[in-house]
Amino acid sequence: MKAAYIERFGGPEVLQYGDLPDPVAAPDEVIVNVHAASVNAADWKFRSGEYARHAQVKFPQIPGRDFSGVIAAVGASVGDLKTGDAVFGVLEPGKEGTYCEKIAIRAAVIAKKPQRLSHVDAAALALTGLTAIDSIEGTLQLKRGETILIQGGAGGVAGFAIQFAKYLGARVVTTASAANIDYVRGLGADQVIDYNAQDFTKVVKDCDAVFDTVGGDVVQKSFAVLKPGGRAAFIASGAQAPKPERTNVTALRPPVPRSRAAMERIAQLFEAGAIRPPEVKLFRLAQAAEAHRLSQGRHFRGKLVFQVR
Repeated sequence: MKAAYIERFGGPEVLQYGDLPDPVAAPDEVIVNVHAASVNAADWKFRSGEYARHAQVKFPQIPGRDFSGVIAAVGASVGDLKTGDAVFGVLEPGKEGTYCEKIAIRAAVIAKKPQRLSHVDAAALALTGLTAIDSIEGTLQLKRGETILIQGGAGGVAGFAIQFAKYLGARVVTTASAANIDYVRGLGADQVIDYNAQDFTKVVKDCDAVFDTVGGDVVQKSFAVLKPGGRAAFIASGAQAPKPERTNVTALRPPVPRSRAAMERIAQLFEAGAIRPPEVKLFRLAQAAEAHRLSQGRHFRGKLVFQVR
């Protein structure tokens, strides 16, 4: 099969494109012919060797965590999916490997793709939706009538989170560059702060919750806008939640577990019209290095997606 892969950790230039062996399904797995796979920040962090758990991996390694495609074969113990089913999903925690034409994955963690959703859009919604739902509903437990600040609203996860928080009945404040203000308003944001022109801590206060997808200098400043008893969830600050300088707020790190039910929830939200796919920029697998450079620069909106087939 064709794949984008690495033979060592490093910058975008270590990404190669070529042939690797086809995967083989275990009894509880299916083989999926990948039609689309998205680019996530986790992919270039993996490529650069940032994750300690990958210190002893054997090369070559294929990056990528989410995908959409069609089942080509099923393992002996799989009875609820069949060859020809269009599915989408996210690889299990600690696993990489969707920048390729075929993957093997446990049937229990993938779901059927809505017919009206293209493979490209399904891939764009997979990990973003999984992360946003677990962060907003599972971790922050956002309630109707509460106010949430979502940092970096034009990104894939944050864009889904804006729509989902509005669906839950919350008031949504978000940060974005001037070029993306109309985009995030279109997703449903009630208030948008141009982070290049305004200090959000001077504009926002008494939030019930913060969802930070940016990291860096934004982290400690995010705690400042919370009311006493407020909570903040972080996905760009490592495996552990950052420690707040305040003692009357809570910092949380969403676990983002994989399951078929979680993927079906994304499908249901799409079918109900509660969320729509993000703006997408397409690449070929052979352009993986270019896609990683753009992703790592963080100055884009929506999602970067490989159209594999």
